[in-house]
Amino acid sequence: MSVRVQPITRDEHLAFVSARPSASHTQTPAWAGVKPDWEAESLGWFDRGGRLVGAGLALLRPLPGPRLPGLPRYLAYLPEGPLLDWHEPGLDGLLEPMLAHLAKRGAFAVRMGPPVVVRRWSAEAVKAAIADPAARRLRDVRATSYDPRAGRVADTLRRMGWRQTGPGGADGFAAGQPRYVFRVPLAGRSLEDIHNGLNQQWRRNIKKAEKAGVKVVRGDLSDLPAFHELYCETAERDRFVPRPLPYFQRMWTALTAEHPDRMRLYLAHHDGEVLAAATMLTVGDHVWYSYGASTARRREVQASSAVQWRMMSDAHALGAAVYDLRGITDTLDESSHLLGLLRFKAGTGGEAVEYLGEWDHPLNRLLYRAFRFSLSRR
Repeated sequence: MSVRVQPITRDEHLAFVSARPSASHTQTPAWAGVKPDWEAESLGWFDRGGRLVGAGLALLRPLPGPRLPGLPRYLAYLPEGPLLDWHEPGLDGLLEPMLAHLAKRGAFAVRMGPPVVVRRWSAEAVKAAIADPAARRLRDVRATSYDPRAGRVADTLRRMGWRQTGPGGADGFAAGQPRYVFRVPLAGRSLEDIHNGLNQQWRRNIKKAEKAGVKVVRGDLSDLPAFHELYCETAERDRFVPRPLPYFQRMWTALTAEHPDRMRLYLAHHDGEVLAAATMLTVGDHVWYSYGASTARRREVQASSAVQWRMMSDAHALGAAVYDLRGITDTLDESSHLLGLLRFKAGTGGEAVEYLGEWDHPLNRLLYRAFRFSLSRR
């Protein structure tokens, strides 16, 4: 396919996203407002007839230090994008114009995350892999299904000079968007079917929360500090670096301005105290559990389970095709503190999904090598 790539307006970009069944929230024009340290540009792919056939949000991160005349200075990043027909014959004809445009914009390299599914593992396959002492990583376990088209996309990218950034560190998480996620299919299922698909522990925890009188309510911008307090406690407990409160406030303001239901906040109350909270994102028929938070106090009332079930139920009521629990670890090592997260998500009865991962294309090899070296020193 012969196309040209050029900037488009936010309205054109949003109209393209809205016409698709689903797209990542990181590929909506509003996501630019969440990342103020990056410059942003909405890109459009136009065919010979002038029809918009693709779109993408390119985030441009400048290199630190003074700008040298004539030298490129940006890393261009399209998280979980761009939005193209990735299985279209002649994929290189869609990507080459993008590289040319971003090179003119001053990019020394382009990073993207093709939204292409490679493999899926059923909940039963994941549980069997966790129980198998010989299994070390999910990627080494026989998948329930495999899409051979993903291999053809990867072959095309390598032929064009793209480099896969790798499956992640020792815990299986990539530095950017997750390569492995856990999703619960909702399409064609009743809420009773979804509930029956949960394992016994999930169903027991939901029932405990109901009997204990946990009430889950929707919050708004003013409730984000309460969420963030629990989130920071969760970060300390689970050993990750928390995002600051202004990040979530920017996220709320930017996303809900684009669509009032793009982002939701849920809080679980018990005896006058907020014990758990979570954010939910929606684009088209795809719903994501985005960030979760909880306190260690009164864990016996299962407030977190109540939040999850409320969000899953609301996603079903919205007509969502999938409830996405986002990233999971690839490791099956019992010593990993993240294996419990995989067990928890597998209890939903959904499926683990592997994407093609993130890929880099160096446009200036010297600057790209310097960039990679700086990352390795962090």
